[in-house]
Amino acid sequence: MQFSTFGQKFTKNSGILQLMDDLGNALASDKPINMLGGGNPAIISEVNDVYQKTLHDLVADGTVLDGVANYSTPQGDKGFIDSLVAFFNRHYDWGLTADNIALTNGSQNAFFYLFNLFSGDFGGVDKKILLPLSPEYIGYADAHVDGTHFVAVEPVITECTHEGQAGFFKYTVDFDKLNELDELRHGRIGAICASRPTNPTGNVLTDDEMDKLSAIARTYDVPLIIDNAYGMPFPNIIYTNTTLNFDDNTVLCFSLSKVGLPSVRTGIIVASPAIIKAVSAMNAIINLAPTRFGASLAKPLFDSDEIVRLSKHAILPFYQRQSALAVKLLKEQFANLPVFIHKPEGAMFLWVWFKDLPITSQELYQLLKDKGTLIIPSLHFFVGIDTDHYRHAHECIRLSVAQTDEVLTAGIGMIGEVVKGLYQQNSL
Repeated sequence: MQFSTFGQKFTKNSGILQLMDDLGNALASDKPINMLGGGNPAIISEVNDVYQKTLHDLVADGTVLDGVANYSTPQGDKGFIDSLVAFFNRHYDWGLTADNIALTNGSQNAFFYLFNLFSGDFGGVDKKILLPLSPEYIGYADAHVDGTHFVAVEPVITECTHEGQAGFFKYTVDFDKLNELDELRHGRIGAICASRPTNPTGNVLTDDEMDKLSAIARTYDVPLIIDNAYGMPFPNIIYTNTTLNFDDNTVLCFSLSKVGLPSVRTGIIVASPAIIKAVSAMNAIINLAPTRFGASLAKPLFDSDEIVRLSKHAILPFYQRQSALAVKLLKEQFANLPVFIHKPEGAMFLWVWFKDLPITSQELYQLLKDKGTLIIPSLHFFVGIDTDHYRHAHECIRLSVAQTDEVLTAGIGMIGEVVKGLYQQNSL
């Protein structure tokens, strides 16, 4: 069957398709699989107990039925938007109104809108999205209607310690190279975008880096888009001291997915009224209106600040504990080998660098998959970078720590077995 150019673009193989296929197949399989590759949040009983009780109350008073039986406006559920306005103003004093918030059917939906609003053809000028720190989220890569419009610079890689241990490294933004980009200096950047904490690495841009990015965005009169899916104040999977800021040139994107509600597909955009109006118009054309179920479930949790309590006292401690366990297991497996872990600063992943790996991490992915352990290879995360001659982009993997102790132990054990064998064969 022949498809249009649009159809061909969205049916070809992609990193995000691989990730979601692996996740779905693993969940449906009757074979034991060490699922270290997906992005599904963990099942945390304390969190689910709150959702169960909230759902029970909402069913009893008819709120859920109203939420699924009626459309919202294209901007999203008005009641939840009003709750979000009060929530953010209560915690951050940003002076928001309902004109500053729109809902989408998940944050993936939000970024599809934003990337196509701010890149592509601008009256004969092809503008791109600038990713100041690549590797970046795998789901960005193909989120354009036509072509791919990203540019990035290679990160600065600095070896460091973590809790007194060697064998770690950290990515930082190379501002010298960033400021020299032809696309930036000649008006071919439509927006700057970064995730914080970063998926896949768990890196957290420092407040100083954020200030510099904000200044660059203002200098070139483009918005600064921040993917806050793992950040403050919910789900708060962030281990460093950071500040969350908003102004009229910033676009903040949040999600209910990582608080344990991925299937309700509810994204939240906080931005200037002009951007919110544009997103609402796109919602009307593409979706008619965003789903209301997630909004109905979340509203009482935001009204009472229960979402903050759950994030701080249940979600954050779980991921911090699992991250520490995974680091311990990796250190045990790869002592005396050139294996480095990106300093864990947040999110629900670890990023592992197998320096001088004899094969590519894509080939390693297939070897591990055949042995019942799923990881995500690094290549697809280096969005906007020419990876043909950048070896580092072929030497890393992303591991999800949103798993039980048993799965982490078995999965990392299998990774150790395979990778140690590869290094040993290469040394013969």
